Amino acid sequence: MTTRMRAVSQYTYGGPEVLEVVETDRPTPGPGEVLVRVRAAGVNPADWKIRAGTVRRFGDPPLTLGLDLCGTVEAVGDRTTRFQPGDDVYGCAFPPHGAYAEYVVAPAEALAAAPGGIDHIHAGALPVAALTAWQPLMKVAAVGTGQRVLIHAAAGGIGHLAVQIAKARGAYVIGTARESKHAFLRDLGADELIDYTTTDFAATVRDIDVVLDPISGDYGPRSLNTLAPDGILIDVRGSGPDRTAVREQAMAHGVGFVEFGFTPSGADLESIANLVERGSLHVAVNQVLPLEAAAKAHELSETNRVQGKIVLTP
Repeated sequence: MTTRMRAVSQYTYGGPEVLEVVETDRPTPGPGEVLVRVRAAGVNPADWKIRAGTVRRFGDPPLTLGLDLCGTVEAVGDRTTRFQPGDDVYGCAFPPHGAYAEYVVAPAEALAAAPGGIDHIHAGALPVAALTAWQPLMKVAAVGTGQRVLIHAAAGGIGHLAVQIAKARGAYVIGTARESKHAFLRDLGADELIDYTTTDFAATVRDIDVVLDPISGDYGPRSLNTLAPDGILIDVRGSGPDRTAVREQAMAHGVGFVEFGFTPSGADLESIANLVERGSLHVAVNQVLPLEAAAKAHELSETNRVQGKIVLTP
């Protein structure tokens, strides 16, 4: 087995042009870790924020990006019993040694068996967006039958999965998206859609139990006006503007506000895989590109106009 591999690396913060394919040593799994041959790596907004230096929690360059992965287990470290070589898995990896590579080492606890019935590319598109939708709807809001859920950027990577998860829980789902994406969202089960370019959702939507907001900015304060008493606004943007003002406004309105960041969890990924296998959750893949086109993938992602997910393949 080769000890070298290709990976997308960056040696400085900057625009998409700082991304380049390099040859580097293949990693070795430590205790509790798994070496995965990457078949697909999803592209998330967090990736370009890390690349640009907006998010610096993973240290300074050099960095290999990529939080999403699906692939085949090549080797396991000591005290790793959940997986064995040959298993197909999906889940999360982390910079500075992320999933934009031919091989990646990931914590076993951040992985689960890949969902049956879908290919590596679709499984690789799921983990971060699905966890960011599933965890707040299930664990924070406990969405259930008859609740009214408002999902912003409903056609995006997080949003289109959140629509389906909320529907699977029996909720009435309202989404904000451009009119050109409404047919796509109706096919996913959305009950009501608002074209945010022509209609102010804050002036027309009321009695919402849960708002899921991947946008932040002024969407937070505007969303507070839509909430029913005891409703909750969940901001899943991750990084962005200071939320002190919206938190204070939520308190004044008597509603809840949570600034949410996903937690890598193999157990939660198993629950998500179950939804996929039941046919209740489908991930939309917008484009599949090779590692060499990582810069193009970031350019597309930064437009904030992508319907579904972009995926890189080694």
